[in-house]
Amino acid sequence: MKSELSAETIRVWLRTQYIGRTIYYWPAITSTNDELRRLAEQGAPEGSLAITDEQLSGRGRMQRKWIAPPGSSLLMSLLFRPTFLAPAQAQQLTMICSLAAADAVTQVTGAQVDLKWPNDLLLEGKKLGGVLTELGFAHTPANWHSASGGDHQDVLAWAIVGVGLNVNVDFTSRTIRLHWPELADVAISLSAFLGRPVPRLPLLQSYLSGVETRYEALRAQDSPYQEWVERLATLGQQVTVGTPHGVYQGLAEGVDEAGALLLRLPDDRVQRVLTGDVTLRS
Repeated sequence: MKSELSAETIRVWLRTQYIGRTIYYWPAITSTNDELRRLAEQGAPEGSLAITDEQLSGRGRMQRKWIAPPGSSLLMSLLFRPTFLAPAQAQQLTMICSLAAADAVTQVTGAQVDLKWPNDLLLEGKKLGGVLTELGFAHTPANWHSASGGDHQDVLAWAIVGVGLNVNVDFTSRTIRLHWPELADVAISLSAFLGRPVPRLPLLQSYLSGVETRYEALRAQDSPYQEWVERLATLGQQVTVGTPHGVYQGLAEGVDEAGALLLRLPDDRVQRVLTGDVTLRS
């Protein structure tokens, strides 16, 4: 069956000025993030979209494999060159893309999507999608001085934000039940929720428009932080957080402006967690 996605079909109905205007499409590719990183280092313009019908080595956070049968999902990455952001502000790109993806789902299907810290999309408490952000840095010359008198430092040369959205995935299929039986309990697709197939192109078009609007607002120093916080289903919950440095349990009390989770531990200390895997405690 021919895919409804192609560079031509995406471009025809695109309503953006630059986000998604440069399109790299593959029927199958190892990873859109990996491919777009290579293109970024070769000078691909800001707003470039890498998209595929099948990722052969797709991945999520914590090096997990992303499971998506061919043609069933939106698997895409966007390239940003956010020279106006400090490296510590890069999480704001994850915020705007997460919000844009959630809004696109609601606009196209009516489904209400929550966000789970740090970068998952939830529908009825199950994972509908995920976001993976990767950064590239440039080192300023040794004789460079900032306006505040600081010496040379790393600056953002590019950022790639990958999004995987479960559109028409059947998590009850024989293949998935055989190889990844746990997915039926933790993941959901739009088609499963709505009881019908969902076209991917309108979702993509809405997402790209939403990203451009939010990115321009970010460029004008309008932070997405407060809206992102208000959409986080994680906050106020007792959680277990697995991190590269250990496992913590406590109350997800808040997040700071850099996007780090503020976890109130049983001894009343507050642990700041930059990245981790969150599960709710019953």
